[in-house]
Amino acid sequence: MVASKRAKRITIADVAREAGASVATVSRVLNGVDTVAPGLAERVRAAILDLGYRPSAAAQGLARGRSGTIGVLVPDLANPYFHDIIKAVSVVARDAGSRVLIMDSNEDPAVERELTEDLIRHADGLLLCSPRMPRGDLAALADRGTPMLVTNRQVPGLAMHSITVDFFRGIMALCGHLAQLGHRKVVYLEGPAGAWANSERLRALSGAEAFGLRVHSVPCGSTTDEGYAAAPAALDSGATAVIAYNDFVALGVLARFSELGVKVPDDMSLTGFDEIDMARFSAPPLTTVAVPRDRLGQIAGEALGRIMTGDDDIEPEVVPVELRVRSSTGALS
Repeated sequence: MVASKRAKRITIADVAREAGASVATVSRVLNGVDTVAPGLAERVRAAILDLGYRPSAAAQGLARGRSGTIGVLVPDLANPYFHDIIKAVSVVARDAGSRVLIMDSNEDPAVERELTEDLIRHADGLLLCSPRMPRGDLAALADRGTPMLVTNRQVPGLAMHSITVDFFRGIMALCGHLAQLGHRKVVYLEGPAGAWANSERLRALSGAEAFGLRVHSVPCGSTTDEGYAAAPAALDSGATAVIAYNDFVALGVLARFSELGVKVPDDMSLTGFDEIDMARFSAPPLTTVAVPRDRLGQIAGEALGRIMTGDDDIEPEVVPVELRVRSSTGALS
């Protein structure tokens, strides 16, 4: 039995021969150019249908000066916070006929500018998620004229569209919750120094005295390992409650506390931020602040799509958050 040969791929040249037209004419018909005579254009369309020709989306994009791609830069792909945003953006992009190209800066502000420049060469529009790069680099990128949107960063005076999360209110909600439980001294495990989300948390904590709280800050980071390493310093602070930069950090603290024999919340209350899935399944489950990342990604994807079509009337939007109280926080005994 002779195996059937793989069907020959139909090319634009095949369509041109079938229609009795030039390749350039077929290309113009495919790209919607109306300078082709109606009769000839109809022959080309008939040949396309008869041969079952399927044009390359990439080739069509290049012909129109577009790649059909949205570039997304994130600081850490290992963080599910960004997974959820990317997933929502991808749904919006797919519905619009675009693809998504993702780059990870590995929490290194020094490489963000270079990675963004790479994305500019390959994408029609850019989404920068929580960029850490200096303001001057953002300003230079904004001047490039590429459609661009930033999430989780506000840069006053810079002509760059942004969608942010209300981190300030989230921290204030945590402060109010801990104060109601009787806590008076808390320790904050700081996030990445260049993160706007961290600066917003610090800004909120600077007003914690209104709740009767004193706040001591400890440098930390955004990962579970960094939370684990910072746990002893949190204990040494003399605080009765820990506010971790995010849930990852809180889970690292929780693991170290368990090793040290520190009971949560009996000996120390602990809160996270972001509401990653693991926050509900830790022991004890984490009190945290829920960030609607799918909604954030959807809003960002839709806004970027509008910017890419020339709509510059995009108002900054702040996505609300919600306090989720669980058993990692308790009343001060």
